[in-house]
Amino acid sequence: MELTEAFLKYQLLWPHMHYFFATLCLVAFVYKFTAVFLRRKAVLRSLEAFPGPPGHFLFGNVLEFKQDGTDLFKGLKWGELYPYAFPLWFGPSICILNIHHPDYVKTLLTSTEPKDDFAYKFIESWIGNGLLVSKGQKWFRHRRLLTPGFHYDVLKPYVKLMSESAKTMLDKWEKYANTEETFEVFEHVSLMTLDSILKCAFSCNSNCQIEGGRNAYIKAVYELSYLINFRVRTFPYHSNLIFHLSPHGFRYRRARKVAHSHTNEVIKKRKEALKEETELGRIQTKRYLDFLDILLFARDEKQQGLSDEDLRAEVDTFMFEGHDTTASGLSFILYCLACHPEHQKLCRDEVCEALQGKDTMEWEDLHKIPYTTMCIKESLRLYPPVPGISRQITKPMTFFDGRTLPAGSCVGVSVFATHRKRL
Repeated sequence: MELTEAFLKYQLLWPHMHYFFATLCLVAFVYKFTAVFLRRKAVLRSLEAFPGPPGHFLFGNVLEFKQDGTDLFKGLKWGELYPYAFPLWFGPSICILNIHHPDYVKTLLTSTEPKDDFAYKFIESWIGNGLLVSKGQKWFRHRRLLTPGFHYDVLKPYVKLMSESAKTMLDKWEKYANTEETFEVFEHVSLMTLDSILKCAFSCNSNCQIEGGRNAYIKAVYELSYLINFRVRTFPYHSNLIFHLSPHGFRYRRARKVAHSHTNEVIKKRKEALKEETELGRIQTKRYLDFLDILLFARDEKQQGLSDEDLRAEVDTFMFEGHDTTASGLSFILYCLACHPEHQKLCRDEVCEALQGKDTMEWEDLHKIPYTTMCIKESLRLYPPVPGISRQITKPMTFFDGRTLPAGSCVGVSVFATHRKRL
């Protein structure tokens, strides 16, 4: 009887429950809107000394970016109007002061301010808390543990392996040489640099260049890169919950699973291969050392190595950063040389002279191509593979012209614009 009465009472109350939920949602919306409005007001007050391009109240300046290859040049035009720095809004309350003057950059980079939470947090669930994302003591510890991986004696054997990967790519290009067919250079170069990083850093022969566009890891990297960039530009997706429930969030998790599976497989195979080994020296007598060997055997002053989580984070970081940024740099070097055939000819003649009939560049030949090296550096100046970095300051920062930024502000360095600054 009591159960029946309770059920009837519940039935009577249920039609009114939607009022309760509506009220709850309204209160949550008002609270969030007020918090965003107060945050925006505080940010505007902190950036009073720094005028910048006007933006939409909700979307900020992101609607100005068309993702058509002209976005960085739009930043250059804004830099002409605001010579030292200007704020860029990525929503109603998220703002980064974009600096592009060498003296401003010097002030920031000579400080010990940490990486900011906004620009790097979206990539962390993919590549973990490795060197790219970590900060403070963890960054210093990992950097110290990884330093032996970049010793000349470790790097020298890689030249031959890189040459093999480059030859595979050039053999593919031979098929296009006598045809009118066009192809996307970056895709081919990306496969070549992935092939190189897998061979050099992880002693893994993947045949990814032969598989071409069918390579699951490459496709996952392209997908993840696009989705992270899209998330930064889409204000509602700054919320973890909204992004998680969205179709883009589903695509992100699916691509991330593919990338992590690839990394886990590389680590698993190496751990199995090294079960009987206890010293790096013994491995080096059998074959050249690679980056993964050094990661697995790295120990700090307390004889503590990297945890499994840290190990995967560093492998994910170098797997992605080691091939994607290199591919970008190489693609733009080829682009610059194609735009300036007179310099391309000088580089070609210099390389042919250094090779002296050989078909492969060796370690000892690298110092024989100074003009080519200068062209490479000039291309990297004009088209840096990482066009921007950011920091979150923990104390007030005063720049050379007397303007001050309060603690808690996010500061972005436009490497692209700084390299092109006319002084």
